[in-house]
Amino acid sequence: MIKTVGSICSGIEAASVAWKPLGLSFQWFSEIATFPSSVLKEKFPNIENLGDMNGIPNLLLEKKICSPDLICGGTPCQAFSLAGGKKGLEDARGNLTLKFVDIIEANDIVRKQDGLSPCTVFWENVEGVLTDKTNAFGCLISSLAGLNKVLTLKRWPTAGLLRGTKRNVAWRVLDAKYFGLPQQRRRLYVLAGGKDFKPENILFEQHTSELAVYPSFALNFEKEGHYFEIFREYSDCLYAAYATKWNGNAAAYNGSLFVVQDGRIRRLSPLECERMMGFPDNYTNIHGARRTNRYQAIGNSWAVPVVRWIGERLIHNNNVFNIAKYKKVLSERILELPDKNEFYDLRKEKIKLNDNLILNCTAIPEHSNFVSLQNIISADAPEAIYISPVGCQGILRRKKERNITINSRLEEILSEIAAKMPVEEIEKKSLIQRRGKYGTISIAM
Repeated sequence: MIKTVGSICSGIEAASVAWKPLGLSFQWFSEIATFPSSVLKEKFPNIENLGDMNGIPNLLLEKKICSPDLICGGTPCQAFSLAGGKKGLEDARGNLTLKFVDIIEANDIVRKQDGLSPCTVFWENVEGVLTDKTNAFGCLISSLAGLNKVLTLKRWPTAGLLRGTKRNVAWRVLDAKYFGLPQQRRRLYVLAGGKDFKPENILFEQHTSELAVYPSFALNFEKEGHYFEIFREYSDCLYAAYATKWNGNAAAYNGSLFVVQDGRIRRLSPLECERMMGFPDNYTNIHGARRTNRYQAIGNSWAVPVVRWIGERLIHNNNVFNIAKYKKVLSERILELPDKNEFYDLRKEKIKLNDNLILNCTAIPEHSNFVSLQNIISADAPEAIYISPVGCQGILRRKKERNITINSRLEEILSEIAAKMPVEEIEKKSLIQRRGKYGTISIAM
């Protein structure tokens, strides 16, 4: 039974927000970034933040900290994302994935000494780790499973199971937009535990009905006495650099991270971003917080409802099926490994195991919950996040220079606002452009 939790790379603790209401007790955090650490100190003053995760194995082995029933973590995703250069294990941040395994090993050594079963492991990351050129994902699950040799695939499936000598490991990509968040956020979720643990019962579901299609919602609406327009029912993935790189991302051209309020266009506010990730209102609005801090911390965090869904299934695990019983049916999907270890490729599909059991391994849960961006919009947005006429014109200029496809309604609104640019701004812009082309010149105004 899972009662205690240790959190690695804690961020602003989506895990605590998701799992504390389920009765789980967090024993310690591990976070080094200044702003998230400040959030943890304010929200969870009685839980110790250990700081650098590199020292945790020794703290566990020396019994200076609790050896919890579950350890969760999302080691830095930047090493596996396009924005971070996708250097994988060649990036120091990527190597923290292997340190995460060291922590699990140390924890289980102590638990064995105390007569306890191996801990449950929860790990979250971007989907890009499945195609990482340094095979970080293969290193992670092979180490957790206790394989003697790292398993290598050119492209890992979006759902799978590795039954190893030491642990069983399962993973599944899930999309937050089917869990009551208006955000397309596909993330990889990994669960592991001892040989008696069946992670497939947690992450995969018995398929009983047609999987849902995202419904249509009104894109124009009135709320709190203001008129709003959005460009899509749900947004693209909220990213950590939204505060500073909002105008160079794909969402700047499909409009999914923009809101039109009373005829003016703006970004989503930190409050709206909190709601879009499933956090309580103003969760990150601590003393001294800057918008940049809040955007980055929220964008780096986890989708709370997805993590809560996994937690609920962990606590109420009824051992619905044992996938090993269906080896004959799944023979084409199974790779036999040395020492009776097995790898199951369960990618993106609904898999029929028998006449009464179909396995859902897709990114869509059996029971979806849908909300629109309309639900998270607030009229109380700071003036600083509105896009000026100059900013609107800049987006349009980049669209033209780079031949980028843009949402037609967004282009129309950007053009209308850009047309309102004051004469002095137009003259100033013209001067800057001429300086860039011909060198520094002086023009009488």
